[in-house]
Amino acid sequence: MKLVETAVAGSYVIEIDRREDPRGFFARTWCRREFEELGLDPALVQINVGFNLRAGTLRGMHFQRAPFEETKVVRCTRGAVVDVAIDLRPDSPTYRRWAAVELTADNHRMLYVPRGCAHGYQTLVDDTELCYQTSQVYAPEHATGVRYDDPAFAVRWPLAVTVLSDADRRWPDFPEEAR
Repeated sequence: MKLVETAVAGSYVIEIDRREDPRGFFARTWCRREFEELGLDPALVQINVGFNLRAGTLRGMHFQRAPFEETKVVRCTRGAVVDVAIDLRPDSPTYRRWAAVELTADNHRMLYVPRGCAHGYQTLVDDTELCYQTSQVYAPEHATGVRYDDPAFAVRWPLAVTVLSDADRRWPDFPEEAR
């Protein structure tokens, strides 16, 4: 695996190292030892799948509060998305910055989102599926988010948002004192 740091400290694009032959290719998408050697969180306690019917669907920007903060490794297994991480760690050098990466079923890239960052994505095509590994179990009482269009972050989404949950539409503005 090759890791390329994004504009958010501690967030990486993971590119697989393809071993090709006449059958196709084989690649490792996760390795506890390699993650540990790079100082990344190797915990894996849950794997989630999200399927989206329509291009322009936006899910996010989600995170869990302590003590259930989670690291995520996200991969698009069908279709294409723009995957976004927003740094919400006040002590981080990239606090309030965001990184966007195009993940597709064809490019096989993944995004490593460290704990303390909000995560979300927008589908670029119909019938898109994501698979993501998390370091914590889902704890609904600790689940929260920030609005996808909050001016505190000014995330630039590639498409008009055509599908959005009521919950994602209602996240409050990022607190002024945290800016």
